[in-house]
Amino acid sequence: MKRLFLALSTLLCITSVSAGNSEYVNPFIGTSNFGATHPGAQYPNGLASVSPFNVAFGGDTNPTKKDDSWNSRGYIYENGYLTGFSHLNLSGVGCPEAGVLLLMPTAGKLMLEAEKYGSTYSNEQAKPGYYQAFLDKYKIKAEVTSTLRTGLSRFTFPKGKSHILMNLGLGLTNETGGMINVVSNTEIEGMRTLGTFCYHSEDVRPVYFVAQFNKPAIRHGVWKKMPAYKNVEADWVGYNDTVKPYVNYSAPMAGDDVGAWFDFDTTEDEQVLVKIGISFVSIENARANLQAEQPSFDFENTYSSNIKAWDSYLNRVEVEGKQDDKVKFYSALYHTLIHPSIFQDVNGDYPLNGANGVGNTSGNRYTVYSLWDTNRNVHPLLSLLYPELQEDIVKSAIAMSKESGWLPKWELYGMETQVMVGDPATPMIADTYLRGIQNYDIEAAYKAMVRSADQQIDNLIRPESKDYLRLGYVPYDNEGPYDGSVSTSLEYYLADYSLAQLARSLGKLDDHKRYLQRAMQYRKLFDKETGMLRPKNRNGNWLIPYDPELGKNFEPAPGYIEGNAWNYRFYVPFDTPGLIQLLGGEQEFYNELNATFETDNFDMANEPDITYPFLYNFIPGKEAKTGERVRNLISTHFSTAPGGIPGNDDTGTLSAWLVFSMMGIYPISPAVMDYAVFTPTFSSVKINLNSDYYKGKTFKIQKANGGIVEFEGKPLSVPFISHKVITKGGTLQVN
Repeated sequence: MKRLFLALSTLLCITSVSAGNSEYVNPFIGTSNFGATHPGAQYPNGLASVSPFNVAFGGDTNPTKKDDSWNSRGYIYENGYLTGFSHLNLSGVGCPEAGVLLLMPTAGKLMLEAEKYGSTYSNEQAKPGYYQAFLDKYKIKAEVTSTLRTGLSRFTFPKGKSHILMNLGLGLTNETGGMINVVSNTEIEGMRTLGTFCYHSEDVRPVYFVAQFNKPAIRHGVWKKMPAYKNVEADWVGYNDTVKPYVNYSAPMAGDDVGAWFDFDTTEDEQVLVKIGISFVSIENARANLQAEQPSFDFENTYSSNIKAWDSYLNRVEVEGKQDDKVKFYSALYHTLIHPSIFQDVNGDYPLNGANGVGNTSGNRYTVYSLWDTNRNVHPLLSLLYPELQEDIVKSAIAMSKESGWLPKWELYGMETQVMVGDPATPMIADTYLRGIQNYDIEAAYKAMVRSADQQIDNLIRPESKDYLRLGYVPYDNEGPYDGSVSTSLEYYLADYSLAQLARSLGKLDDHKRYLQRAMQYRKLFDKETGMLRPKNRNGNWLIPYDPELGKNFEPAPGYIEGNAWNYRFYVPFDTPGLIQLLGGEQEFYNELNATFETDNFDMANEPDITYPFLYNFIPGKEAKTGERVRNLISTHFSTAPGGIPGNDDTGTLSAWLVFSMMGIYPISPAVMDYAVFTPTFSSVKINLNSDYYKGKTFKIQKANGGIVEFEGKPLSVPFISHKVITKGGTLQVN
């Protein structure tokens, strides 16, 4: 099969809309090498997206299918057998979910088994808000675009018998079950169940949809996969372990594997359009979303509105440099603006978090909070570039705490999945408030943070709270090979430090002192003999035997989550100077920091150690090493190819690392308002600040010569610059 991977410059023929920085975005980046992104049509922070689904089946043309391994992707670039276009998709997530509501055009003989009706494809093209492919089996051109809550597909058919299928059985989610109903010869409605995130979460939710066609079908039907019958039943039943069609059936059909089809007689190159609205509240709301955002079937205007929305975001930063560097940069910025996603319907309805019932909001309600990842850099990036967006994200998190009693940890579609460790909403909210974004109920947020920090029993966010509060660390006793005791402790220390800084800002000085003392207990896990932050049991004894490199390849490593002791060795981002002293001073710290990279114990594809390249800024005379490390990591791990992200993007976290790194500034820790300063990739970076939140109009970073680091013509005394200084505007010159 011949597939075409086009340079973005050749994609300008797709539409005549004016080009902004969206022209540099390559949505295929991250669709290989387990990046877990998708190339489909996506609106900024949109709930709906329309993406090709190619992981349903194996075979020579499709080497990886969704059940072969821990696969969290509905699309893999190397695969080549497409079974539809899904309308609810996640980007850069480590567990399978969504990838549902699959729409598939076919021609010729009607086939209802996905393995048979799927097709190889060619001539793939993608831009923000647009994807197209040519379905080789049927000679059909498929094009898709989207709005916040809807998708729009345009299928160009050959002459003859044509079909459009809506499959509710296929999906990336671990749940099954759905309902489909043909309302008329131009409309289908129904729902699909989602949930069991990461194979263990117990929560499930339905997503509702309405699909409308611009042309009436000449015939329609629904199907259901029948069970495998045995004995006498098998002798007499007509459909045994196969798909059973129900022609012109016009009542709801439910089951684990159901779908519907519409038949058309098409002329050569006739186009049939399908628009689909989704909602997590009801079919009625899905229909209202569709009417509000797609009142007609205007593909060009829908796409034009989508790309204009992207440009309005991406144009907040203007860079000067090489074409490939711009593609890397704006594609990364694009990926940071997919999640969190809009959750409320056009009428303001949304499902309550962690509870039954429906809430309503006059503002924006968001979902998909992968906070273990994103608290580190995505939310500081949004605070700097898109404070209005970050404000709504915090408001949504606080509303979740009022509904469920807890701040989100890893929230997904109104369900708390309890994935990963720590208390990540606390640093996210505290950091946002300290950056001056404060238009929300901070006292309610503080109350929820304190509950997470102090409740010893039945603590949903910090289940190890009782031991942590008594011992000052989480012990490894009876936890097994995946205990994560050190990782969990370090995340609690970061949360307590963040809460301490927020308490001080709110004038709660006793709380500030108490939580700060808690945070500094990280020293209890420092082992002088190994120089590592090492697992310790309840009696205060170190874990024996102990191999600091165990966990390097994601094998079980007692004490550490998704990494080894080296990956967590310097993970005290709020007190790097204190850690330097524990390690024996600046030279020893420098030597050990170098050793992390030189012994292949730095993992660019995972989060705990991604601040380490910037720690050289804490060592006088060694600051230039930061820029050297960053340049090497960018050239080694990031590219404009489909595998151009070094691993799971984690809802934009690796992309946010790249955005900051190419600009030449990096936030050193949540609740610390300093950015490390180093040589940028670009000759010039201009950030257009939001004047509703910040005093400055623009902040510029310019690459200079002669080893200077100056702000507004004056040398910086240290290689750091504060958020407050940046948001007042000015020019930073860095060699």
